[in-house]
Amino acid sequence: MIKAMDKIKIGVLTCSDRAAANIYEDISGKEIMAFFEEVLQNPWEPIYRVIPDEKEHIVSTLRSMAEEQCALIVTTGGTGPAPRDVTPEATEEICDKLLPGFGELMRQVSLQYVPTAILSRQTAGIYNQSLIVNLPGKPSAIRQCLEAVFPSIPYCLDLIGGPYLVCDASKIMIFRPK
Repeated sequence: MIKAMDKIKIGVLTCSDRAAANIYEDISGKEIMAFFEEVLQNPWEPIYRVIPDEKEHIVSTLRSMAEEQCALIVTTGGTGPAPRDVTPEATEEICDKLLPGFGELMRQVSLQYVPTAILSRQTAGIYNQSLIVNLPGKPSAIRQCLEAVFPSIPYCLDLIGGPYLVCDASKIMIFRPK
């Protein structure tokens, strides 16, 4: 286990044909990194990738990030119902254990803002010693979903033998049972 305040690696994976082709800027991936910069007290290193919506490419990138010792891998994009939206399928293909509560909570939170959140298919799971969490692609929804699920992420990492995350309590309250 990595000691408290050791530098940790967090994978940030944007799955988007248009962002990968430089048709538009990847604002979603940057929003994820801004959130971690704001709440984490641990020094951390982002392992950042922007790739097209191709299932096998997503699978191989998730595996690569886990092999690079990313304790947490957060994806954005590819969670809707469109034919090229395959991020949840890629995540489910490699995970040893699924954690459907993450997706359930994210949809619940998002439904407070938009009725189309019911179309979102975010999920989460464990691959080796990495927690993978699928987020939506819209930056405001990313922030809303991370604020909802992040309080449980440090304890989940504890349970799978990952690093001990320390957060700024004035920014976000995490939960660890006593």
